Amino acid sequence: MEEDTKPLLIPVGGDESNYGIMNIQFNPEDFKCKRPFHVEPTNIVSVNDDMQRVTDEASAMNKRIHYYSRLTSPTDRALIAPDHVLPAPDEIYIYSPLGTAFRVDSCTDGYGKNSSIVTIFVIWNTMMGTSILSIPWGIKQAGFTSGIILILLMGLLTLYCCYRVVKSRKMIPLIDTSNWEFPDVCKYYFGSFGQWTSLLFSMVSLVGAMVVYWVLMSNFLFNTGKFIYNYVHDINVTDIVPGTNGSNKVICPSAAGDHTPQNGSMVFSSGNSTGFELFEEWWNKSQTVPFYLIAVLLPLLNLKSPSFFAKFNVLGTVSVVYLILLVTVKAAHLGIHLEYNWFTENDFFVPEFRILFPQLTGVLTLAFFIHNCVITLLQNNKNQENNVRDLSIAYLLVGLTYLYVGVIIFASFPSPPLSKECIEQNFLDNFPSNDVMSFIARIFLLFQMMTVYPLLGYLARVQLLRQVFGSAYPSVFHVLILNIAIVGAGVVMARFYPNIGGIIRYSGATCGLAFVFVYPSLIYVISLHRAGQLTWPALIIHIFIIVLGLANLIAQFLL
Repeated sequence: MEEDTKPLLIPVGGDESNYGIMNIQFNPEDFKCKRPFHVEPTNIVSVNDDMQRVTDEASAMNKRIHYYSRLTSPTDRALIAPDHVLPAPDEIYIYSPLGTAFRVDSCTDGYGKNSSIVTIFVIWNTMMGTSILSIPWGIKQAGFTSGIILILLMGLLTLYCCYRVVKSRKMIPLIDTSNWEFPDVCKYYFGSFGQWTSLLFSMVSLVGAMVVYWVLMSNFLFNTGKFIYNYVHDINVTDIVPGTNGSNKVICPSAAGDHTPQNGSMVFSSGNSTGFELFEEWWNKSQTVPFYLIAVLLPLLNLKSPSFFAKFNVLGTVSVVYLILLVTVKAAHLGIHLEYNWFTENDFFVPEFRILFPQLTGVLTLAFFIHNCVITLLQNNKNQENNVRDLSIAYLLVGLTYLYVGVIIFASFPSPPLSKECIEQNFLDNFPSNDVMSFIARIFLLFQMMTVYPLLGYLARVQLLRQVFGSAYPSVFHVLILNIAIVGAGVVMARFYPNIGGIIRYSGATCGLAFVFVYPSLIYVISLHRAGQLTWPALIIHIFIIVLGLANLIAQFLL
């Protein structure tokens, strides 16, 4: 009996209230809820170098708690575990493939200490990512009017599917699902097939995000290095690509043609231009810079615990806020340039409706993607009855952010003299490397991505290697081989296919097919059928949603 009274893990901290990143709070008194405390390592990011998160005794106690919790109804607290057998809370990092990872400190039963405002902000911050850079390009591909309509419709559709994910656990009868994530729900309904397919599509989202990051980091590092070199050596550089004149210059890299030099610039300097030519040879956007990143990022990927980098999550918020500021300032200087041509195209403007609109829907699928971690985010909401409202407000804010950036960039793009077709897949590429505001934005985004990239790599390693070898770090050799493969994919894409819009829409449509369209709809239909409540309208609507997701994926490869 004496052994049963000993704490199984050493408590961490003793403050009345501990504050995590972004004011995410935890109150030790919440342990009175006494839910099972053991979190499987496959679902978390380690916060130390020891891959065994709890002792064998703690793991055994967790099994006892699970066993006793099933002997009575959830409302019966007679067999609830006493305080002394529960350890201090683990630090859990929540990942979104849009490029965000942050710490959540809370009790695991869903009664967190975050207010609705904090919850809304966390969801907004998690959902915002690299997709925002491609929204103006997506609007150009779809047409201005149809682009706005698609952003609104995709926001509503993905919100509904996310709502279905949130409600999926509660539709499982006679089982305590308070600690379940959506992949656990998929496994319950579809067995090992649901488990492995959710792993597959999760890996697609992770690796796809890491490839996009590598392409963007190569781009930002190249332009940053070019700006610094020219400034230090007092070199005047004139981009030879078409562009506007004046202090707020906008360029059109895609109109330069195949004969433009890779770095797209001409040098005019009072000094010797040989040094600049040598710099251009060794500082090349696609041939050298993607390889330089290997020296920095490959060692970081091999760290057992990347928790240090999660502390820089606030940079994601700063980057988005600064992008909004940049867009506002540029639009104020450039003015509005719009002309409505509903179905015809001219030299400077695109039609309001275009057949290429699925390219925007592919980007938006990833832009509104939060379905694989939304349950955990909402678990920490203080007022659980407000989950649906807070989720809806968060989606509204995300949609408004995308609309603002996309519409303002498209509308203010100077046409004429440039065509709207010049809007790049990364709208920062429409500003020259010597533009100061764009330089600052690239610096923010580069540093943010270099801190998030190891977190994404760790999540990919944990999910894949633990399924295959039973350990997230089976050996240095296995981890190194996996990381080399991931880095190699990024280098190859940056070298031969630096098309971030294409990568985003392919990965978004692929992982979205499972997590956004198919699984939430199928699970809802199956649960209604088992409960004898399935109706023809509900069946038709959710089959239609599945068909939309499948069509969205197929269209990416046809256009």
